[in-house]
Amino acid sequence: MTELKLKTISFLASGRGSNFEAVAEEIQKGSIKAKAGILITDKSDALCLSKADKLGIDSLFVDPKKYSTKQEHEEEIIRHLENYGTDLVVACGYMRLLSPFFINRYKNRIINIHPSLLPAFPGKNGQKQAIDYGVKITGCTTHFIDEGTDTGPIIMQSAVPVFANDTVETLSSRILIEEHKILAQSVHLFCEDRLIVEGRKVIIK
Repeated sequence: MTELKLKTISFLASGRGSNFEAVAEEIQKGSIKAKAGILITDKSDALCLSKADKLGIDSLFVDPKKYSTKQEHEEEIIRHLENYGTDLVVACGYMRLLSPFFINRYKNRIINIHPSLLPAFPGKNGQKQAIDYGVKITGCTTHFIDEGTDTGPIIMQSAVPVFANDTVETLSSRILIEEHKILAQSVHLFCEDRLIVEGRKVIIK
């Protein structure tokens, strides 16, 4: 059996980067057989930058305000991703919608984490949407990004109960624990070539 070539995983994040940190630590421990590429953020003060520094992973702020069009901004991001030989892009709390131009460049090679059981509660504030709707169970989903909002083929999901006294904060913190698990597992499966996309479905080999 031929040994798999180590894939390079790069990251897009806008905030504190706890999902980035969870995956990067698994790469460094060897649980995910891959190399860390670069973390790119669209916020100069994003906390994920200090996490990358602590982990010894290269990071970069690419300022969207410096570019006259979305595509020019994305072209600059792609240039850096390609410099690192990126095989997979992990979007972990990246708050900027990716254009069809970017998505097609990395078709079925961008994994996103979302804090609900998709297709329920897509878009922003999935945890608040779940509480407001009154569901008893929510959770989180990893999926490949397509051109819709949280509509891409689903890789993994994990269910989390919603309690009567939950606030957005308490529910979010319980969901986040599961996010870290399934995002790392999804990246691990990608790196082992065990994810096959057939139409809307992701088959795990």
